[in-house]
Amino acid sequence: MAIIIISVVAVLVLFFVFGFTKDGSRLTWKVRPRQILSLLGTLVLLGGMFATVPTGHTGILTTFGRVEDVTLEAGLHFKSPVQKVVVMDNRTQKSVVELSCFSSDIQEVAVRYSINYQIQKSDAQTLYKNIGENYYDVVMAPRIEVAVRSVIAQYTAETLIENRDVLSKQITDILLEELSVYNIEVVNTAIEDMDFSDVFTQAVEAKQVAQQELLKAQTEQEQKTMEEQAQADRRVITAESEAEVVKIQAEADREVLQIQADAAEYAGKKDAAVNEAVAASLSDILLQYYTIKQWDGELPIYFVGNGEGDLLSIIYAMNGAPEGEVDDSNATEQTPDENTEENTTPAPAP
Repeated sequence: MAIIIISVVAVLVLFFVFGFTKDGSRLTWKVRPRQILSLLGTLVLLGGMFATVPTGHTGILTTFGRVEDVTLEAGLHFKSPVQKVVVMDNRTQKSVVELSCFSSDIQEVAVRYSINYQIQKSDAQTLYKNIGENYYDVVMAPRIEVAVRSVIAQYTAETLIENRDVLSKQITDILLEELSVYNIEVVNTAIEDMDFSDVFTQAVEAKQVAQQELLKAQTEQEQKTMEEQAQADRRVITAESEAEVVKIQAEADREVLQIQADAAEYAGKKDAAVNEAVAASLSDILLQYYTIKQWDGELPIYFVGNGEGDLLSIIYAMNGAPEGEVDDSNATEQTPDENTEENTTPAPAP
């Protein structure tokens, strides 16, 4: 502020001094053209005493090239006419680098690489003092080229296409570590494009076509194998099902036969038990009763017996079952011509 006041006082003094002229022995003062030049110089001097800093920037104040320990924010600022304000951009900036690199298998790769970066307001003064305004060309550009080329050289040309994201991350990690020393913040990086030679591109395309054809053939073969396996599984399942049905039918038939055998055995035992019970319950009187019950009431005209002419003997003889055992040797039929005595017993009338 003192410099501004001194400068204004000096301009006013010059304005009045330039107005004096010597006319003979007399000293007169009047407005002259050279006084107007002094006023113009005053205006120029006043214009050099103001400085503006745009939004998103930081002003670095220097005096005869020496960096002052003062930074200026965005806006209008007063300064000495002998001082200078250097404006540093704090916004996120983007730089695109086009490089020619080589892969590990000596394939030339044209890489288009972009980086977004920025500097903080608190670090702008230090960065300008140590490096200057062109810190990108001095510090960043060489490190970007080295990082990109070193990472690209670790991969074959074929794997570069598949690992673009991995490449970008590795390059970013390298730049983050190296640029942080200079208080430069790496916001983002990207490999925008990688271009190979025409011969290599055609070879890659041919290989991809061959791989696709191979994959198609393998898929068809696997599908055919799966279908055949499914058919074989169905045949096995069908055979097992039929065998299971035959087994179940055989077991059912065996169980039926066993049931029938058990039923027959039970029926035989039952009949035997019934016969045994019936045999045990039969007595001579009961037998005679059933014999008489079965007689139809007709007697034979002649009956040859052993002399016992009771009615039961006759009935037994008619039914073919003697009372005990009928002995035919003791009974003979005689003719009238024989002079033997007939033992003929007329059958009693019913």
